[in-house]
Amino acid sequence: MQMDFKRLLLMVIFAFSVIMLWEKWTAYNAPKQAPVAAQSAVGTQIGNAPAPVSSGASAPASNGLPEAATGNPGSVYAAAAKAVIKTDKMIATVSAKGGDIIRVELTQHKTSEDGRSWMNLLKTVFGQAAQAQDNRKNFVVLQEQGDHFYVAKSGLTGGLPDQDTVFDLKAGEYSLAEGQNDLQVRMNAPAVNGVTVTKVLTFHRDSYLIDVSYEIQNANTSALNTTAYFKFVRDNKPTEHSAGFFGGVSSFTGPAVYTEEKKFQKIDFDKIAKNEAKYVNSAEDGWIAMVQHYFVSAWLPKNGVKRDFFTRKIPNDFFDAGVMLPVAVAAGQKTSVDVPLYVGPQEQRKLEKIAPGFNLVVDYGWVTIIAVPLFWLLSTIYGFVGNWGWAIIIVTLLIKAAFFPLSAASYKSMAKMKTLMPRMKALQDRYKDDKMKLNQAMMEMYKTEKVNPMGGCLPILIQMPVFIALYWVLLGVVEMRQAPWEMWITDLSVKDPYFVLPIIMGITMLVQTKLNPTPPDPVQAKVMMLMPIMFTFMFLWFPSGLVLYWVLNNVLSIAQQWYVTRMIERGEAKPAK
Repeated sequence: MQMDFKRLLLMVIFAFSVIMLWEKWTAYNAPKQAPVAAQSAVGTQIGNAPAPVSSGASAPASNGLPEAATGNPGSVYAAAAKAVIKTDKMIATVSAKGGDIIRVELTQHKTSEDGRSWMNLLKTVFGQAAQAQDNRKNFVVLQEQGDHFYVAKSGLTGGLPDQDTVFDLKAGEYSLAEGQNDLQVRMNAPAVNGVTVTKVLTFHRDSYLIDVSYEIQNANTSALNTTAYFKFVRDNKPTEHSAGFFGGVSSFTGPAVYTEEKKFQKIDFDKIAKNEAKYVNSAEDGWIAMVQHYFVSAWLPKNGVKRDFFTRKIPNDFFDAGVMLPVAVAAGQKTSVDVPLYVGPQEQRKLEKIAPGFNLVVDYGWVTIIAVPLFWLLSTIYGFVGNWGWAIIIVTLLIKAAFFPLSAASYKSMAKMKTLMPRMKALQDRYKDDKMKLNQAMMEMYKTEKVNPMGGCLPILIQMPVFIALYWVLLGVVEMRQAPWEMWITDLSVKDPYFVLPIIMGITMLVQTKLNPTPPDPVQAKVMMLMPIMFTFMFLWFPSGLVLYWVLNNVLSIAQQWYVTRMIERGEAKPAK
């Protein structure tokens, strides 16, 4: 029974290790972000050119949305005028074609590429020089060029200015001036049957929100009823570090809808393609987002207005996901429809203040119930120490202290088992031809000595849920992305660039193996000796923050196990005198 359980436990750990290793391998080979060209700023506002440019409108689809264009969707922007907007948080590119936002790069977040080397490690450790020059570029969320397509579109239905309209955008590069909190982009569309439309984009200082609004003037003698739509168009390619193996291991990429009634609902691209996607279509609250690893974009209509959510597959493996709002303009009157657009990082505490449930876009996979309080504890400690690496160390100490009584009992059982190994070997020799009697004799010995043969497995079982949850926290929260610890560890969410921590972790696992009782089964004994090597190889690609947790946990376990073992051995030695 003991051997079967240990074999099962080893198989579970090995399977988990293979899955995690495969996840890191596929993430390592995920598509890279396209390079970002340098851009300069020469102005502070775009607005109201006097002569509108003519436009063309496509026929509305059956659901009121314009038909999606065939071919490469990025090519429609090639000939259109563009304006580049710079704030303290982002560099956004706006196209005259539909007034679409076709590119957003985040100046506070960089790509995960750097130029470090072993020589830089030695220089850093001995304080002789700074690390290698950081040549990472701004992280790009929206983009219309390269091997990834992802843009934010909006428009009006019923023949009014839509995603195919060419607005009178004044091309150029503009920046938020010193002391200025807002920068507004105003674009006029050609009048349609007595209706004039101005699209307004408002960028803000210290914010990833962009206010998108339509000012509609109805000069007719009859009321105007139309629909405003706000949507994302993108491919289904995974982003940086998001690809994986099995749905529960990789981070989610795709649309998501939130309403107060049904809460947070993910929508898979595959189900959209098969017309099997199920979510709330109509509500008077909620938002729709396009979620990817670490970052999110979302249309956030104000509550109290009826809205219809939609998703659809369009030609050439692209997808629409957005929201539609009814708009009514009385004869001779003017109105506006406003929907904020968020394009930025998944900073949980900030997201929950922007819209109800917006923090749920952070994907913890199937360990959410443990990961949420774990991140809360980590972030609370980080507020005091100011470093995520030291926060991980403190959390490890707290977890170890919380489970100290249970771990101590487990180590006592392991130490007792170690003292019984000669007797177990004698029983195996005596009953080598009778497995049933051998098991009965061993169980009788366990009962007499008050030893739990499965007690030694408890330390692994105890720390495994926390280990998996911490893995998802490190990979899932943008606060951990590129968060430094000390010396060569400049990003706790990616692997140790010099593999120092994984090697230390392997050594600590080897020490633990030596402290444990040697399994009587020779095959199992060899497997146990191979485990440190297997784990070391696997941990080479794990987030350095996770390896830091495991190393400290192993060191504390070794100290506790050594102390308990010495106490048991001394107790066994006293009667012999």
